Amino acid sequence: MEFGRKEETVATAQIPSTASTLDATWRNLSTAELYEHAIRNGEGTISAHGSLVVRTGQHTGRSPQDKFLVREPSSTKKIWWGPVNRPISEEDYDSLRSRLMAYIGAKELYSQDLYIGAHPDHRRSLRVVTETAWASIFARNLFRNPPAEDLEGFAPNFTIINVPSFKADAEAEGVRSETAILLHLERMEIIIVGTEYAGEIKKSAFTVMNYLLPDEAALPMHSSVNVGKAQDPALFFGLSGTGKTTLSADPERSLIGDDEHGWGADGLFNFEGGCYAKTIRLSPMYEPDIFATTRRFGTILENVDLDETTRELDLDSDRFTENTRGAYPLEFIGNSDPTGMTTHPKNVVFLTADAFGILPPISRLTREQAQYHFISGYTAKLAGTEIGVTEPKATFSAGFGAPFLPRHPGEYAAMLADRLERFDVPVWLVNTGWTGGPYGIGERMRIDHTRTMVRAALQGKLRDVAYETDPVFGVEVPTSIPGVPSEILRPRDTWPDPAAYDAKARELAAMFVENFSSYADGVSNAVAAAGPRSAS
Repeated sequence: MEFGRKEETVATAQIPSTASTLDATWRNLSTAELYEHAIRNGEGTISAHGSLVVRTGQHTGRSPQDKFLVREPSSTKKIWWGPVNRPISEEDYDSLRSRLMAYIGAKELYSQDLYIGAHPDHRRSLRVVTETAWASIFARNLFRNPPAEDLEGFAPNFTIINVPSFKADAEAEGVRSETAILLHLERMEIIIVGTEYAGEIKKSAFTVMNYLLPDEAALPMHSSVNVGKAQDPALFFGLSGTGKTTLSADPERSLIGDDEHGWGADGLFNFEGGCYAKTIRLSPMYEPDIFATTRRFGTILENVDLDETTRELDLDSDRFTENTRGAYPLEFIGNSDPTGMTTHPKNVVFLTADAFGILPPISRLTREQAQYHFISGYTAKLAGTEIGVTEPKATFSAGFGAPFLPRHPGEYAAMLADRLERFDVPVWLVNTGWTGGPYGIGERMRIDHTRTMVRAALQGKLRDVAYETDPVFGVEVPTSIPGVPSEILRPRDTWPDPAAYDAKARELAAMFVENFSSYADGVSNAVAAAGPRSAS
């Protein structure tokens, strides 16, 4: 039995002049057709509710140590070279690519022609070529699907080639292991091999947009966006696991998007057409919209446990990883905005999951503090989001997304500062991490408390309340918020041993100071002085 539309494969060992010459056997299949292929190929299991459950093998999170950018003349002066952006030579890239093209020459591949970027002035077309049908569904879910008429003569601006079964040769090809995520910015081509974790597809495309958009006077951001009835867009920055998806999926507000956005001349716009949410211990009470997506035909569930007989999902299980994920179209969230665009934000929220339990659950930042905390990007890497992270670990990630920033963080920080000043946008720092003590002693902040605090900020209810200044970090903390126990607003009061809190606060302050020292020369004295008041 034939499935879908089969075309001749065009995949030779020659290096093409443009990436668009690579094609696949199965092009632009629908989600239903791809389900049939995935089941026929033994790629996954259909849950009792219709979602497609897949396993990603040994890679259940991103592998940032295996990401490389090709050092080539057109981009090399713009790249922030270092531990985030590791170079690979064109010779090594071509060697690996040539071997890859020979490897896939006889394979049946899947491709999707898609858009990234809702705003027509900043949109790019991309072709995602995958070895598996389920990864093709993932691409359909996460990127934006062009209208049928745009698929005729579709010419991609860049191409992603995703072949997990191919193994890189670390010794011969200038990479670290059998896994490689390679970006060639001149040819606009991305190669992903040796990992089945689909998050590499979306984040590599995000990296390309982070490279391109500053030249178009648009700020790319690792962020979520929603809009209230008062036409008051809110912009949430944060790393994976800090609450971008949960807090932006607010039933009282329209969802623009949950992870990747741009801030252009006329407002905010989503890059994607879907969401990639953590599903571990999802609550039908506190996260009903996201919970419901796990029970929809078309949703891809990565490494979610299920009963082999009944096919019922077990979202509480971390048997395969803590980093279980759901990939679904934005339209699965009932109050999502299909345009993916809105006006300039009325509030900006920085999200951090503080594993030390030190930062207040919500605080107001000055302009200088906003720049300081944006450049710092403090949070905890949560279990499973990257290989080797098994428990929350305090870290700093510039711009709340350093792994995806090909340019120097100062370039993005300057663009953000300009926009905050120009549109007079208040900035809030929200800690979705621990309270009552550090990880292992305290407990995670309750979602309902965090949502109540954020709603109060976005609705202007914190504009005229009393504030007190945090003695270590200097941020302004509201003394009361209706619906939230006052004692949790002061982290020191939640610790059984205040002296232990003071010691841990000094430790965290010292980490901030040490981290920021590498950026201090590139900022004003006022910004450099906007960090912790004391680290001793």
